[in-house]
Amino acid sequence: MTKKRSLLAFILMLALSMVLAACGGGSADDDSGDGGSEGDDGGKKFVSLLTGGTTGTYYPLGGTFAQVMNENVDGVEVSAQSAGASVENMKSLSKGDAELAFVQTDIAAYAAEGKLMFEDNKVDNVQAIGTLYPETIQIVTTKDSGIESVEDLKGKTVSIGALGSGTAANAENILDIHGISLDDIKKRDLAFGESTSGIQDGSIDAAFITSGTPTGAVESLAATTDVKIVPVAEDKIEELISEYPYYAKDEIKAETYSKVDEAVTTVAVQAMLVVSKDLSEDVVYDMTKALFENTDAISHAKGEFITAESALDGVGIDVHPGAQKYFDEKGVSK
Repeated sequence: MTKKRSLLAFILMLALSMVLAACGGGSADDDSGDGGSEGDDGGKKFVSLLTGGTTGTYYPLGGTFAQVMNENVDGVEVSAQSAGASVENMKSLSKGDAELAFVQTDIAAYAAEGKLMFEDNKVDNVQAIGTLYPETIQIVTTKDSGIESVEDLKGKTVSIGALGSGTAANAENILDIHGISLDDIKKRDLAFGESTSGIQDGSIDAAFITSGTPTGAVESLAATTDVKIVPVAEDKIEELISEYPYYAKDEIKAETYSKVDEAVTTVAVQAMLVVSKDLSEDVVYDMTKALFENTDAISHAKGEFITAESALDGVGIDVHPGAQKYFDEKGVSK
């Protein structure tokens, strides 16, 4: 009887030891010894990249950025997410809801300085990776609308962009330079897709869209409607830049959109990639290097504008130490 009890006890101890080994021993799939940046759990560092609406430029460009970084940075997994673009993105990063985001340079400056829409919510935990490409202010209407100039918007139903967006701030600046207040138009606060749908169905007359060209929402509209892009006059461009130095003269080339066969003068701000200052120097260095040394892999028309040499032009806020380390190695300065 004693032998049977001893044998039973031995079997139970052996079974228990096997269970403990299975729980604590790990597996080959858990091996993280690849020398990459690791998260707090010893595995991959998961990074959220906030973009914009699905009909703008940020969203598809964010997808290709994530792919480039994931293929060239060990230990990091970047996931691009549709979001509300510049203003919302800065607020989300300030709250720690994401790590990377696209933002207009003017909006980043407002956030860092606590001005305008950030007057009660100054953002001090977001830094720059670098500027990317011009964000063109496009005033979109139809050829039969009768709108030939910015002044013609007075009294019209006009979408100035989503409420609190960077586009809305641009619209107010441009209207103000032309002596037009928001009370002088029938204002609508619509995202890009809603704006172009409104132009198509006749519920609005025109829309402000700040985005890299060509913009998906405008391309879709131009496929079914005779589109017109309203120019900004040269003297007003000079006046705008004098008042707001983060604007630059820009041109929408002929044939950018179907049947728009003449170039259109306008203005632009810069698109910029920003990052939480809490993300480590090593991780940001690796991501910055991966992005700017693999621009040939960016499967978007805006990839041709993205270079390390121009990445510090017009930044306007502090650069993250990890990004700065990369630019120092490349000999790039403001």
